[in-house]
Amino acid sequence: MGTTTSSWKKTFTKIFIVLIILVIGGVIAYFYLPYGDSSVKAGQLNYVMHKGVIFKTYEGKLIQTGIKTGTTGGVQSNEFEFSIENKELAKQLMNLAGQNVKLHYKEYFGALPWRGYTRFIVDSIVAIEEAPNPNINVDPNSLINY
Repeated sequence: MGTTTSSWKKTFTKIFIVLIILVIGGVIAYFYLPYGDSSVKAGQLNYVMHKGVIFKTYEGKLIQTGIKTGTTGGVQSNEFEFSIENKELAKQLMNLAGQNVKLHYKEYFGALPWRGYTRFIVDSIVAIEEAPNPNINVDPNSLINY
């Protein structure tokens, strides 16, 4: 009878250890492996800021062209919120606010507090172009009256 109980305990212990390893592997895959390889988003860089209470991270927002509606008949801007791990890249992006940029990013299954508030981590700038100035000064004397 003693060997049956001992054998059962060993089997239970092995199954428990395998389950713990699988759970740890799942958590690592969920938070640390990218969901997709990578992608690029283009738009006007709205802002990049350094924020957080315990974990200070760099967060930004890109305004994309076009209209994205969550509901039928609704209108809202198409915004892409992202996090930045690299401090030098974040400072470079801070200087590009208002410019049209193409950003390369990786998407993760989940967000980690020390990595950023979002699942999207920008890792490089693909292209930069100056945004057109919507405030065009027109000389009133050059207007033609009809």
